[in-house]
Amino acid sequence: MTTLLLVFAALLLLAVLVSAFVHRTVLSTAVLFLAGGFLLGEGVGDVLHLSPDDEIVNTLAQLALFAVLFTDGMHAGWKEVRSAWRLPGRALIGGLPLTLLITAALAHYVMGLGWIESLLIGAVLAPTDPVFAAALIGNEKVPPRLRRLLNTESGVNDGIALPFVIIFLAIAQDTGDLHIDDLALELVLGLVIGVAVPLAALALERTRLFAVAPKFEPLNALAIGMLVLALSMATHGNLYIAAFAAGVTVATVGDHYKESFEEFGELIAELLKLAALLVFGALLSPTFLGEVGWSGWLFAVLALVVARPVALWVSFLRSKLSTREQVAAMWFGPKGFASVVYGLIVLKSGIAAGDQIFHLVAATIALSILAHSSTDVIVAKGFDSAREVPAWFDNDDNGDDPDGKAKDSPPSGKSGSPGSPIPPEEAKPSTASESSGN
Repeated sequence: MTTLLLVFAALLLLAVLVSAFVHRTVLSTAVLFLAGGFLLGEGVGDVLHLSPDDEIVNTLAQLALFAVLFTDGMHAGWKEVRSAWRLPGRALIGGLPLTLLITAALAHYVMGLGWIESLLIGAVLAPTDPVFAAALIGNEKVPPRLRRLLNTESGVNDGIALPFVIIFLAIAQDTGDLHIDDLALELVLGLVIGVAVPLAALALERTRLFAVAPKFEPLNALAIGMLVLALSMATHGNLYIAAFAAGVTVATVGDHYKESFEEFGELIAELLKLAALLVFGALLSPTFLGEVGWSGWLFAVLALVVARPVALWVSFLRSKLSTREQVAAMWFGPKGFASVVYGLIVLKSGIAAGDQIFHLVAATIALSILAHSSTDVIVAKGFDSAREVPAWFDNDDNGDDPDGKAKDSPPSGKSGSPGSPIPPEEAKPSTASESSGN
């Protein structure tokens, strides 16, 4: 643990010192920590000695995913979600199942896995992660509906994919009991905890018995998040549904806490994310990567360049997204912490194909981090031209009020921040002379 802490602190200092340079290039802090973990792991630097069975691996992945979903939820209050549900709805209702099925077909025909195991790996790799498309989501030159689409979809699909993972895993284990009732209870508990805890905490804060000092306001949202996490773990509620629901509830009911927590919360999520990436990178020893095999790497490439793009292309047929927006949405389906956590669940289940599935999942995630976190700046800069950000207000997803009246409030948030709130669509196009936020 001491060695891991020392390595993390040193890499964090290095990341801070080069952050201004990295922010303007195709490099990223995510790649730095992933590469650092690999170079210091077994078979290379032999400084970090970790295995998938180590508790810290699973714990860091869970905490990182919870923190990211909580902060993402705070950037998507109920008003934003309600006024911009159509495009994320297409991605979730059509794109997610299609991505699962196409990935499963690739696993079956490329890797020769059985259909149940193939569907299982499809479910594990179906969720997406907005962390590795930070420059795209945080750039105000990128059309707001595209940023809302990627942010909302990524925040919700982790919890939607989990039931499929559990069901296919139960079938693969051949237990004869899919535990549907337990699964439903887990999802409901997560939703109830994620909504009830913030409502109760914010209601207490408004009574005469309590008063929050301004300097402690960011800690209020943090305390709510920690309580949601603890209660979800104690009651076996779904952590990820609870995290996103809690973030949305705080953003909807406690608007001032959303603003005060924004920068503080994103730093916490960033620290946990980078720690999880360091640990994940240390698992990817040369021996581990060699065990993937050429067919495994072929599967990983196809899972990234075929499964998501084809699924989203079908889902967005006849939508009003421009070609550039569709291509960006199709490409930016990066695999992240949810897939790591689900892959670890499969590995620990003891099924015959568990080790092979984890190798394929790890290879796909590693390629995704390298590919997506290195291209988000490039794709985001493609929207810098005013011609790419037209002043359209359409009926598909324009951020209008429920009564149909268009909002004309200016966008808010810090340009270039990975977790910047997604503003309503601008009434005027951005100009090329403005800062791109990258």
